[in-house]
Parts: sequence; structure tokens; C-alpha cells
Amino acid sequence: MAGELVFYNTLTRRKERFAPVDPRRVRMYVCGPTVYQRIHVGNARPLVVFDVLFRLLRRVFGEEHVVYVRNITDIDDKIIEQAKKNGEPIEALTARTTRDFHRDAEALSCLPPTHEPKATEHLAEMIALVEVLLAKGHAYEADGHVLFHVPSMPAYGRLSGRDREEQIAGARVEVAPFKKDPADFVLWKPSSPDQPGWESPWGRGRPGWHIECSAMAERYLGPLPFDIHAGGQDLIFPHHENEIAQSCCARGTELMARFWLHNGFVQMAGEKMAKSLGNVVRVAEVLERYPGEVVRLWLLSAHYRQPLECSEAALSEAREALRRWYRVLADAGIGAEDPGESEGRVAEALSDDLATPAAIAVLHGLATEANKARSAGEREALARLLKGEAGLLGLLHADPVAWLRHAAPARALSDETIERMLAERREARKNRDFARADAIRAELEAAGIVLKDRPDGRTDWERR
Repeated sequence: MAGELVFYNTLTRRKERFAPVDPRRVRMYVCGPTVYQRIHVGNARPLVVFDVLFRLLRRVFGEEHVVYVRNITDIDDKIIEQAKKNGEPIEALTARTTRDFHRDAEALSCLPPTHEPKATEHLAEMIALVEVLLAKGHAYEADGHVLFHVPSMPAYGRLSGRDREEQIAGARVEVAPFKKDPADFVLWKPSSPDQPGWESPWGRGRPGWHIECSAMAERYLGPLPFDIHAGGQDLIFPHHENEIAQSCCARGTELMARFWLHNGFVQMAGEKMAKSLGNVVRVAEVLERYPGEVVRLWLLSAHYRQPLECSEAALSEAREALRRWYRVLADAGIGAEDPGESEGRVAEALSDDLATPAAIAVLHGLATEANKARSAGEREALARLLKGEAGLLGLLHADPVAWLRHAAPARALSDETIERMLAERREARKNRDFARADAIRAELEAAGIVLKDRPDGRTDWERR
């Protein structure tokens, strides 16, 4: 069991001991995808990192006491543009892309969140929140829009640490003559006849991006402040800054969330991975060459707040680590159905600001101990411990033998062909035709198939 939990809080810029408002209902919100394209591995990093956080909180406080909300943004100008470009209805685009997102999340072994609200299903809550901001003088109507008036909140900029000049320069907002202040941002905007829209007190229109998360977080997590809000580093400003402004001004609270956690960027050749830069690698593309578990381990290989380099070398290294660990399980006869055992070593590592490199080092150490074990019983006990500890990271849940056979990126020989060749090899050895048996082994090894003969006459195999 982990000791006290300590997380780096972006809001205070220091590590702090984590204690939930109510240990019987630990509340966490993570910004989910805008469903207009398949996610890339940069998008997948918060998905996996905060899945580990979810698992850790469940381990510490109990599964029934943790509420995890991850939204789906299914109305956004990017969605409208993509649907128009594709020549398809918006509903068809968002439904398909949401299904693709769920497939990718499942392939990466992510647990489903407690709630996964869609923006289009919560327009009433968004409209109500905008009305409160108008009534309290934090928002105003202008030219069919409703905008949040940033100067009405003196504490605006506290999360990002940006001064007034930086706020204006970095805000992703339209330059419009009807704004009272250049930093003001849209809460509600009008929709043209060919754009999706909903009726509101300000006419037919649609919500701004920021108000969506504020409304859905409050709907599913209740009164402010909740415990943890998380997402990618790129969301700190303006998205999370604007969420805080909306939620705190509407409810008269100092905090929206007590802890803010943000993961670092995935990089390609030292440059941030981003659609705007054209250097993205889709999760689906990587999954064509590597098992999802390999991608997951790679995403956890660096501390979540640090940059992570995407490369074939890094993915290959993750695959080899998993191959080594699964070989320990296979040799000890530990199957997929065996839950393993835990002494809390990984939980202890993760309790210090989700230190996944330290947690992975625990697994490497257990595998080394198992390989050096002097008895079958000791080896089995360590293998069971390896499996149990890895579970908190969402790893080593597959059948070891099957994983070892299919973890390679390419399969020139089918399983059936391999089994047929092994049967021929067994027959050759039975007939003492060792030259033919050795030739078959050499042929398989040339194709990347590694054989391991067992004392009982069986032969295990795996793809290199």
C-alpha cells in the first residue's frame, strides 16, 4: 500500500500532499478528445498517464470511492470544418471518431472513466452557467455573442502565471470589434443556418469550448472545489485558465479544483508533436506495428511532466522489456487469469508524483530476481509478484505465451505454418533425422522465430 500521496500542483508550482475533500468520494476531471480525427500518440499520453492516476486513487481509496470524469467534445469549430471537408454529417463524423477513440483507449489498456459526458448532451447546463455569469456581471452580450469579461476577475492568470501582455498575445480568441477587452473569450456564439445550433436566450447558437468543460465537471462532480483537474500541458492556457474563470466567478469560489496536474509534450526529433506542425503519428498507425501494451509502457517510460521522445528505438526498447517480463511469467507458468500478488512497491513509487520510471524500475528488479532464483518455488513467487505489481500500471494482463508469440511487428510466417514446421521438426527428431530438425530450427530462427525446447518434449516459440 502506498504511503501518503504527493503530486506536483500546477496551481501552486510545488509538490503537495494530496488529501481529498471527501475520501469517500474522490473527484477527478480530465479533458477528453475533440472527436474530429483519430488521436495521435501525443493525445494518448494524458489518456494513459491519468489512467494510472485513476488506478492509484482506486487502490488507495477504494474503487467505489473514486469518480473519474473524462468528457467528449463533440461540438467544436474544428469538427464543423472537418465534416464539411469530408462531405459528411457532423453526427456521422463524431460517432465514428468516438468509436475510434474508444478502440484506441481499449488497445492502450485504459479503464473506462466513471462518466464520459458528451458536450451535445449538456447544453442546458452550459446555458444555465452562462446566465449566472451574465447575472453576476462577469459576462456581456455583444453582436449575438456572449463573452466572459476577463478584467472582472482580478485573479485571472493565476494558473498559467501569464501577465496581462502574455494573456492577450497567447489567447486563442477571435479579434473582434465588439469585445470590451482583447482577452475576453466566447461563452456562446451565433450559428449560421448551415451550422449546428441550439436555441438559447441569445438566439440560435452553440457554446464556446471552455464553457463545455466547466458545465460538465460541475454536473458530474458536484460543488466546487473538486479534487483533481488534469490534462495536457498545452491546455493550461487558455483552456484551463478560462475554465477556472467561468466556474469560480459563477459559484463565488476561490478554487475550481484543488490540484491541477499537467503532462509534458510528446516530441518528434525534439519538436512538439502537433497537427499544426504536421508531425503527428496516429495511435492506430503505431498499433499496426506494436501491441498496445508496448505503446502504453513507452508512454509511461518518462516522468509524466517531462518531454517524451517518440522513436522506433524507444518503442523497440519497451517491447523488449515486456518480452523479458512475459518470459518470466511464461517460465513460471503464470497465466492471464492469475491476479498475481503485490507488496505495494509500485504503489509506493507512484505515490511520489506518479513516478512511473521508478515504478518500471521495480518491475525490472523483480524480473532480474526471478531470473536469478535458485528454485522453481522462488521463481514462481517472484513471477507472481511481478505480475501483481505491474497490474497497477495496467501491464502484464495478457496470456504470456500468446503475447510472446505475437509481439513482433511483422509476421512473415503464420501461426499455422509455424506449428506445421514444429510438427515436422518433432517427427524428424523422432526419426533421428537431426540434420533436418536443425535445418527447420535454422529456417524458423531466420524468420525471427525463437524456439525453446522443454524437458517434457514440448517446444515453446515466440517472435523476436
